[in-house]
Amino acid sequence: MAVFRDFNFKLLVIEKLMYWDRTLTPVFSIEERMEARGITDLQSHVFDNDLAFTVLDESRTFFGELEISQELLASLDTLVVDGGHQVYYECSPVWDGEDDLFDVHSLDDLALLPNLKRIIGADSNALAVPDKLERLAAQGVATA
Repeated sequence: MAVFRDFNFKLLVIEKLMYWDRTLTPVFSIEERMEARGITDLQSHVFDNDLAFTVLDESRTFFGELEISQELLASLDTLVVDGGHQVYYECSPVWDGEDDLFDVHSLDDLALLPNLKRIIGADSNALAVPDKLERLAAQGVATA
């Protein structure tokens, strides 16, 4: 199984496979996880426990340990960088997108995606990699 170096890059991959394509299962729901623990008001729980604007431990563990097959990784030809991803809600249910919590800091994981052709939103600040556009172009990845 693939080992990702940048957790936030992995989240981009998970967003596409789990929440858009529905090919990576089971679909993770932080609300269901917390309800199973008896927490019915997730937002209050997050604020009351000073967990706002952090990645919840349950989410970090699940997504961090989640294995993604080479076959699924090879199926990706496009990634989207966008602050409104479902996977971000599943990690940090009250995150407002106003900080760098989910910024990608490395493109090393591109090697795990042999058929990646395009990254939409690559010019955003959330892809916090120096010379990112030049590096992507050098690897044959178009940006939009």
